[in-house]
Amino acid sequence: MRTAETPHQRGRVVVVTGAGGGVGRATVRAFAARGDKVALLARGREGLAAAADEVERAGGEALVVTVDVSDAEAVDDAARQVVDAYGHIDVWVNNAFTGVFAPFTEVAPDEFRRVTEVTYLGYVFGTRAALRHMLPRDRGTIVQVGSALAYRGIPLQSAYCGAKHAIQGFNESLRCELLHARSGVRTTMVQLPGLNTPQFDWVLNRMPGRARPVAPVYQPEVAARAIVHASSHARRREYWVGGSTAATLLANAVAPGLLERYLARTNVDAQQEEGRPEGPANLWSPADGAHGRDFGAHGRFDDESTGNSPQQWLSRNRGRLGAVLTAGAAALAARRLTTPARG
Repeated sequence: MRTAETPHQRGRVVVVTGAGGGVGRATVRAFAARGDKVALLARGREGLAAAADEVERAGGEALVVTVDVSDAEAVDDAARQVVDAYGHIDVWVNNAFTGVFAPFTEVAPDEFRRVTEVTYLGYVFGTRAALRHMLPRDRGTIVQVGSALAYRGIPLQSAYCGAKHAIQGFNESLRCELLHARSGVRTTMVQLPGLNTPQFDWVLNRMPGRARPVAPVYQPEVAARAIVHASSHARRREYWVGGSTAATLLANAVAPGLLERYLARTNVDAQQEEGRPEGPANLWSPADGAHGRDFGAHGRFDDESTGNSPQQWLSRNRGRLGAVLTAGAAALAARRLTTPARG
């Protein structure tokens, strides 16, 4: 693990919050494989230490900063540590979150507040810290890791859905302001599907069964690839990852009432499976803290998860695909014009 005294000139300087596990863990590995210098921000010691080791083995450089993203002052200090170590910040990825799986009436006010402070205000504070260093340079990219739930709320996740909706609105407002200022700083959002991460054993769960993602389930590396791509192509306002994300958002745009009834009928059962909730909830303290363990990037759903997303390729290459379709249509039209009529 490198320190502030040994800056490295290879690759970009990238900050990832929630870097100790799940999507954040897969994302820091993906950036490291490019040779980037990666600052890993999270609360848990075990996950951060293991993530730093993976970053360096993948060819990157790791700087570990232990921080609770709900503390604005601490996030500002973390950004300063990154700049002290590397001179600037090129990419900031807001990814840290927490949640409660329970009907709204069973979520205590302090629990709802905590989810909001981490999952929404953590993004606000991270964005402010990043802009403080990016705006004077007139360059840099902020990637907000979102979800299909930024547009479509589902049962049992009212606090998380509310936070993701808030991030969506906040990010749109910020994009308008940056465009108005003709700033060289970009912000984009990546909307994710259900993923095979440890979060389903971390979240506070008051359901009778064990929490699980709604199928189809994707591996966290699918999300990581999209985040890395978005960090280099941030003129796009957002990216959709996974066919389920695209289907949900399109259905919500066309027939939100019908989708709401479908989710009410199916999604309570779809978000749990047999067995009792296990493990310590990470709402107030990290599951991989001083007395915890490293959970890694993957959850317990490897057997049913896919590592590919054709929809993601289409989303990333829609301009190229459109050009191919346009050229094909033009060629077909030209052929029809030059083909003699029969009969």
